Amino acid sequence: MVVQENKSYHTEESKWAAIAARDKGADEQFYYGVLTTGVYCRPGCPSRLPNRPNVVFFNTPKEAEEAGYRACRRCWPGTVSTADRMEDIMIAACRAIEQAGKPIKLADLAARAGLSPYHFHRLFKKIVGLTPRRYGSTHQAKRFRGLLRSGRSVTDAQYRAGYSSSSRLYEKTDDDLAMQPKTYKNGGKGMMIEYGFGHCFLGRVMVAATERGICAVEIGDDPPALLARLREYFPKADLERAGSGLAALIQAVISGIDSPAEGSGLPLDIRGTVFQQRVWQALGQIKPGCTASYADIAEAIGNPKAVRAVANACASNRIAVLIPCHRVIGKDGRLAGYRWGAERKQKLLAHEQKS
Repeated sequence: MVVQENKSYHTEESKWAAIAARDKGADEQFYYGVLTTGVYCRPGCPSRLPNRPNVVFFNTPKEAEEAGYRACRRCWPGTVSTADRMEDIMIAACRAIEQAGKPIKLADLAARAGLSPYHFHRLFKKIVGLTPRRYGSTHQAKRFRGLLRSGRSVTDAQYRAGYSSSSRLYEKTDDDLAMQPKTYKNGGKGMMIEYGFGHCFLGRVMVAATERGICAVEIGDDPPALLARLREYFPKADLERAGSGLAALIQAVISGIDSPAEGSGLPLDIRGTVFQQRVWQALGQIKPGCTASYADIAEAIGNPKAVRAVANACASNRIAVLIPCHRVIGKDGRLAGYRWGAERKQKLLAHEQKS
């Protein structure tokens, strides 16, 4: 058996060498203060290396504090381990984000933690696994879905969840409301999807949703045929006919179809390729009563030669009306194709122009 000797830090030279090397093995063995800042640290602290003439040494945190130095807010000497302390700080930040009625600025979160915005952002992502902004939007969306399922109206849920407008909800085509690409690729394996039916001026409407949001809206005349399409989309998912819990969501979808000018503001659980998402986001910018050509959309996403690809992205849209591909027409003014039939496309456009 090989026995390792503990390093000793009896001289100022050995202590300085440990600081210069950011030697975490020297933590708890001694501490150092910086004359120019009045802060004391652990030897392994990642803070900027001070000039040697400005460094003084202490045996304990108490000794440093009695000399007038304050604890570093990066390595937190004299408290629990740095890792545990940082974890506690990030947990507190998560609770603050979750309980806030609206998004908290990064600078404010960092100030509460006593860290610079850059350092706070880096540590938060390392410990939590998400950026502060992404973590906040995830819980904001979660609050919205919970309010909606509790029977709140879309508008009420939207503002109670902290969204300033329905457009802030609709903009989220590639965020925390979206299904993981791998899940789609695997045919929805391991997913639970609830579905239900309603009726609007276009015919029967089927709404399907995961816990994250709406994953499909189909319009047709035959409910079994609509359900069959859903099974084609997610052949490995567990499909369950919803009870009253989905009623508010279905009604909100129908209201969005009947009154498009008000906007639906509903959470969408859909994920496509990066290109498809750019197209779908551009579609959302076409106001009710207006139309755009496939060439216009290609131009809007910065790829004017991708007219055919734009048409394919529109055809891949599984969420009728909420992602308004019906507002895209041919350059010559013809209706062109529509997933739910040219007649319904014509009715939709005529209805929106009157609304």
